[in-house]
Amino acid sequence: MIGWRVVVVAALILSGGVGCDSLPGKPRQSDLPLSPDQVKSFASLYGQSCAGCHGAEGTLGAAYPMANPVYQALVDDATMTRIISQGIEGTPMPPFKQGAGGYLTAEQVGILVTGMRQRWKTGGPLAGAPSYSGATGDPQRGAQVFTQSCAPCHGSNGSGGPKAPSIIDPSYLMLVSDQALRTVVIAGRPDLGQPDWRGYPSGQPLTAQQISDVVAWLAAKRPHLAPGSNGQIHDDGRPQP
Repeated sequence: MIGWRVVVVAALILSGGVGCDSLPGKPRQSDLPLSPDQVKSFASLYGQSCAGCHGAEGTLGAAYPMANPVYQALVDDATMTRIISQGIEGTPMPPFKQGAGGYLTAEQVGILVTGMRQRWKTGGPLAGAPSYSGATGDPQRGAQVFTQSCAPCHGSNGSGGPKAPSIIDPSYLMLVSDQALRTVVIAGRPDLGQPDWRGYPSGQPLTAQQISDVVAWLAAKRPHLAPGSNGQIHDDGRPQP
């Protein structure tokens, strides 16, 4: 009698052990969270690393819209990879690649670049488009370019007009690089109604020299903090002592 009971108990234990994997509530392997370097979904990578600044759908964010086809045609893969990997010094754009201060692998950076191309790049290179980077321009000539092409929207001195806000706000200029200014002038901000370089006004595209010059004029409006200053600026853009 005792032997029979031992056999039954042993059988129950064995059958229970075999069936544990199917018990309700036990997570499957696919339910377990991935380690950060195992994430391979563009949606997850973009949502975690890019959407907070560039917008959930690549538009209407605080930073430049990645969903702008003109921008996607202007910037090549190597440049975009470098920006994501190394960031842009002196701006809020941080490095994202491991080894440069970030947490993404080289493969994950590649997934971001490929994903943005697939979603937001349409067509081939833009005919007659200025180069992404360019030589330093002349601020005095840039003032004339601004008056002719930009003032109708941003106001005669750039502090805001009937169609667009201030473009010389010191806080804004302190947060953007000269390259960012150039990018906006060339590729526009379609999500905010700003045209690209071909629409200043329509039918009179800006030349490469005019773009460099107006960027130099804007950059000259950026406050320059003197050594020993407290890092803050007055409302009119002058550094506070």
